Amino acid sequence: MTMIVKDYVEGLISKYPYWNRTLGADHFFVACHDVGVRAFEGLPFMVKNSIRAVCSPSYNVDFIPHKDVALPQVLQPFALPEGGNDIENRTNLGFWAGHRNSKIRVILARVWENDTELAISNNRINRAIGELVYQKQFYRTKFCICPGGSQVNSARISDSIHYGCVPVILSDYYDLPFNDVLDWRKFAVVLKERDVYELKSILKSISQQEFVALHKSLVQVQKHFVWHSPPVPYDAFHMVMYELWLRHHVIKY
Repeated sequence: MTMIVKDYVEGLISKYPYWNRTLGADHFFVACHDVGVRAFEGLPFMVKNSIRAVCSPSYNVDFIPHKDVALPQVLQPFALPEGGNDIENRTNLGFWAGHRNSKIRVILARVWENDTELAISNNRINRAIGELVYQKQFYRTKFCICPGGSQVNSARISDSIHYGCVPVILSDYYDLPFNDVLDWRKFAVVLKERDVYELKSILKSISQQEFVALHKSLVQVQKHFVWHSPPVPYDAFHMVMYELWLRHHVIKY
């Protein structure tokens, strides 16, 4: 993959003048997931100069926050309609179900899987017990735990936003999508991974008034985490385009 991308980009460089005038500083490319990031390892000048729009924006590696753009990881179509303005139905404190494919997930499951107020499951909910049980759990929960998996990001964040469940970001070194535009602390709970041991007390310390404010703000940002074809105003496409536009102030060549 690296050689294919390298040959392709070098072909563009030799054929068109636009790259050479800035060494790629006024170009951007999309590299989602780790395979997309690795594919450009043979082009260090491209990684250094061009804007990368990536789904794995971990700034403890080679992601450059002021230059690169974090894409929201969204799995569409969603199985069920948007949640929101349904606080009275949200009787569960917290929820997470998934695979133990990262250190933080192992700790989360080990510490909380037997808790009576946090619905923490070591594996995805078995479909045999009912239709769309996993998705419906989002509707009944106040706070949906979003620990990093094999990457810092997770589609669970956009799922939580869609279903109206306040996401609890539990992932270090994560440059959150659209954080140049959105104040994540107004619609999410952003924690360090070390906070996992105090997770329950942190969530219970959030007053009902604070939760209502978080939920209300969450509903307002739902439109930013949906892709449309063709794009519609304020959707994920336009948010990414705005983030790219902001970068023209910082990209120098």
